[in-house]
Amino acid sequence: MMNTIKELEDRARILRARIIETSHKASVPHLGSCLSCVDILTALYFSVLKIDPAKATASERDRFILSKGHGAPALFQVLAMRGFYPEHRLDHYGEDGGIFAEHPPAPGILPGIEAATGSLGHGLPIALGMALAARIQQQTYNVYAVLSDGECNEGSVWEAALLAAAQRVNNLCIIIDFNKWQATGRSREVMALDPLPEKWRAFGWNASEIDGHDMSQLLETIQQFPAVNNKPTAIIAHTVKGKGVSFMEDNNNWHYRTPSADEVLAAKKELGLAEVEAA
Repeated sequence: MMNTIKELEDRARILRARIIETSHKASVPHLGSCLSCVDILTALYFSVLKIDPAKATASERDRFILSKGHGAPALFQVLAMRGFYPEHRLDHYGEDGGIFAEHPPAPGILPGIEAATGSLGHGLPIALGMALAARIQQQTYNVYAVLSDGECNEGSVWEAALLAAAQRVNNLCIIIDFNKWQATGRSREVMALDPLPEKWRAFGWNASEIDGHDMSQLLETIQQFPAVNNKPTAIIAHTVKGKGVSFMEDNNNWHYRTPSADEVLAAKKELGLAEVEAA
């Protein structure tokens, strides 16, 4: 499925509004983390991934892992918009006994979900296993994963990075949602992440830095994968937590806060998706 840059940007605006509404209605947190990765998910699902919602378990499909599982509200909205299930099912987000929770469920519960994630640092090892499985099974699919900058604190990420390079797994691409925040502080203050691209290159990966909210740059960079040099690919996407809504941007309070009805309306107006009330 291909979309123009304008169509992708419009989809991202709509998705942001829906995520914010759902956060309010279902009292689902991690709003800032969801908004920072919306453009990345939009680019992947509407222009990059070789997937068919009608054949969600086809063996030849590309795989996607949301390693930063707390961004699940964004992924759920993207999957609905992409046609994996009716959008109205999200009206029941957070209900007792429902299938929509704060993190992705186990595979088989919800179409389009490849792995249950949420304990940070596990997504890359899972994605690497899937990429190696493609080689063993002589399949041609690619594997993509979105990581948070904070989970690059985890040793399991770097163990997987070493193995991926040693095995020359060139069908594996990760995108790091580098929004500069963790749950309780600035990422660079919690751990010494910098220089992040150089760290990935030192581990044997192709690595580049981009503006994670520039749709043209996202597509241009992702579409250069898979590389011809038999290396895995890491894209460090510089993003803004809470992107799209001025009073949420770069404000870490929105890691756990949920918006009021008035804040939902204000956000939708900023996104150009709410009628301005008559004076």
